[in-house]
Amino acid sequence: MSENDNLSRPVSLVFHISSFTGNLLVRNAFLNFFGQVVPLLVGVVTIPLIVRILGTERFGLLSLVWIILGYFNVFDLGLGRATTKFVAEAVGKGKLNEIPRLVWTAVTTQAVLGVVGGVILIIITPFLVRHILNIPEELIGEAIVIIHLLAFSVPIVLVSGSFRGVLEAFQRFDLINAVRIPVSSLTYLLPLIGFFFGFGLPGIVVLILFARVFVLVAFVVLNLRLLPQLRKYSSSFSLFPRLFSFGGWVTVSSIVGPILVYLDRFMISSILSVSALAYYAAPYEAVTRLWIIPTSLTMALFPAFSTLSGSESRENLVILFARSIKYILLVLGPIVLVITLFAKEILHIWLGSDFAMESTVVLQVLALGVLLNSFAHVPFALLQGVGRPDLPAKFHLFELPIYIGSVWFLISKWGITGAAIAWALRIALDTCLLFVATFRGYKLSLRFFLSNGTVGKSLVLLLFGNAFYGLKVMTRDFSLFVQFVSFIALLVLFVWFVWRNILDASDKEVILGGIKSWWKMAKS
Repeated sequence: MSENDNLSRPVSLVFHISSFTGNLLVRNAFLNFFGQVVPLLVGVVTIPLIVRILGTERFGLLSLVWIILGYFNVFDLGLGRATTKFVAEAVGKGKLNEIPRLVWTAVTTQAVLGVVGGVILIIITPFLVRHILNIPEELIGEAIVIIHLLAFSVPIVLVSGSFRGVLEAFQRFDLINAVRIPVSSLTYLLPLIGFFFGFGLPGIVVLILFARVFVLVAFVVLNLRLLPQLRKYSSSFSLFPRLFSFGGWVTVSSIVGPILVYLDRFMISSILSVSALAYYAAPYEAVTRLWIIPTSLTMALFPAFSTLSGSESRENLVILFARSIKYILLVLGPIVLVITLFAKEILHIWLGSDFAMESTVVLQVLALGVLLNSFAHVPFALLQGVGRPDLPAKFHLFELPIYIGSVWFLISKWGITGAAIAWALRIALDTCLLFVATFRGYKLSLRFFLSNGTVGKSLVLLLFGNAFYGLKVMTRDFSLFVQFVSFIALLVLFVWFVWRNILDASDKEVILGGIKSWWKMAKS
């Protein structure tokens, strides 16, 4: 069956609820992973060329464009997420006739919010440019033109989010990434293309905006082909409270979340120095890239949890939750273990002896925090998916004052190591709160982890962790190459043992089926 046929068939046949615990989820996780990694690699290659071409100050302006585009979702008030949630829930309940009203209500609201947001951005542009962003005098005029151009793209970006939410609700991450990968890559390639044709920075921004228009058009076309019922416009003011109630709490998390993420670096710069910030920021930026792995999974989990909650399929929802935790532990556990044991060597090779001396403990603590936070992605997606976005938002509000006090105290006491400890403790608190809320909501117990193999996997990981440490001590007088080969051999043994003794038949079927499905799709 061709892709066109797949898009045109009745919406009720696009997937089956039971597939959420099987190959579909693994395939979508792979798709989302590559959807994030490919543009990242393009950026790594092209950014040095862009800096050389534009110069430091204009590259700073271009970076500002990327940041503003990324934060347009603040104007969204969580409605993109709400669209995914309620469309997926309608699918789970079999109420497909409700979907057009939901979608067009969200799209209409997003368009209005986008226009309002764009007008606000235009009004505050002079104040932003002259008093907040500290832009050099000779670039102020250029910066004002660029931000005014960006204002026109606010409704485009927000409306695109609603149409993308429909595709997410139907687990069509193949279509989403078919659009996202090339356009996200163009974000880094268009400055080079614009320079080749003699464009200035405003002209390059226009090219980036055309790419955003293409995203909107592509998502609209895909929505209409996937769901022909959308061809007829219909909206309902009665749906506004439902959308805003969910989206409002999502917005709280979207606002408080970045504060929790960036506060440590701001405090280091204020209390210590910019050089101390460099010793902290470099390992932080590197190790938090591991979040691509749980994010790739939870992007698919959220609409799956929403659909399963709508179908009242509690058993499938709990199975999906359990498998997701186990898969994250399976993939990230060994990586974090290697980073923790070889932190000093990694930093020495990558950044030199000074970073190895100053940042080793920081990298080790942050790596453990990343692992804990990766687990937290799953209950976070579940709570939002079942219609409780208020709980993660309230947890973030509860954590914020505690984190502000602890990060200030620990940085003052132990420097950048204290910052890492404060960050990891905040992550641990957040993870515990999310799991407690999930366990209470679904009346789970610790035996739940024992029955699904997570405890066994953790014990095996600790056992092999001790073996890794012992091997490192035994081979410390050997060359780095010998150590590397020894650890690869032990890692292969670990993977073999987990495959043979920890994963059950269903796990193996899911993993192999997902890989085969993705490989078949990639070849076609």
